[in-house]
Amino acid sequence: MTTSSLADVPIRSAAELTERWRIGLAPPVFGARSLWLIWLDADGRMLPVVIPVDDVDRRPDRALVAGLLELDRGVVEGFLDGTAHLPLALCRPGGPEVTADDAAWASELPVELGAELSGTWSLRLAAGGRVTELVGRPSWN
Repeated sequence: MTTSSLADVPIRSAAELTERWRIGLAPPVFGARSLWLIWLDADGRMLPVVIPVDDVDRRPDRALVAGLLELDRGVVEGFLDGTAHLPLALCRPGGPEVTADDAAWASELPVELGAELSGTWSLRLAAGGRVTELVGRPSWN
């Protein structure tokens, strides 16, 4: 009997994306701040790569955002057909409640990423054993 990897199972909703992060980051408890990246193709299938960025600041900075944009362009141009969704997971120690620093990621990252990102993106918080949506994908069509 063969089984499919999670990368073969399309993600078609916000709830499915949150569940995929919960499974992938299990248990979602962290000792330091990090930002995790995955990519979904136009069909909602995940590329078989997960990239953690360790030791991120409490709030997004321009150097990090510039690196995210460059990495995203490379992945989208090299492995996807130009249509992609970049789900991000902000992982940190502490409880699952959204803090002022988490809210800053949710409000500052859209401004920093702007229209330069190759496709759409979303942001989840993974902390205290839970995964919570901070910024949703614009649509799941």
